[in-house]
Amino acid sequence: MSEVPARLPMEWIAASLKRERTRAGLSLSELAKRAGIAKSTLSQLEAASGNPSVETIWALGVALGVPFSVLVEQPTPSVQVIRVGQGPAVASEQATFVGTLLSASPPGARRDIYQVRAEPGSARVAEPHIPGTVEHLIVGTGRVKAGPAGEEAELNPGDYMTYRGDVAHSYEALAPGTTFVLVMQHT
Repeated sequence: MSEVPARLPMEWIAASLKRERTRAGLSLSELAKRAGIAKSTLSQLEAASGNPSVETIWALGVALGVPFSVLVEQPTPSVQVIRVGQGPAVASEQATFVGTLLSASPPGARRDIYQVRAEPGSARVAEPHIPGTVEHLIVGTGRVKAGPAGEEAELNPGDYMTYRGDVAHSYEALAPGTTFVLVMQHT
């Protein structure tokens, strides 16, 4: 079990603040005014300096219309790979059964699930899907090279990967009889 840091890394808060302020279309001045904090304080927070209190972060969350957790959670990388056996697993007391959470569905999301069979020879290049699309891929058999252009990863049976589907991406079988499950999440 990993230890909880005594203080959250300021880089997490800074990145979240910038992302959410940009998403909301607010200037530094406007967000500071709505949150009731000094513009210089907000500027320092977005520069990953300072030591914000719970109250300051809470006020910023309210002003941005997002939960507190959105501003303090660890940022997720644009591409995430979970190797087989490395995800957070919970065993059953009643049966030989272990469930591994690979991805929780965000509120309001729609998911389409595909089973894919592929053979080596050429990559399937996909154009960007609608904005906000995220793809989840779990390899069943064979080997797959997949992901956004320039960020592809090679996956083996049981490996899981997630990445933005609203950018150009590809899938390529690296072994005969390759199968994988593809989940397209639209928000």
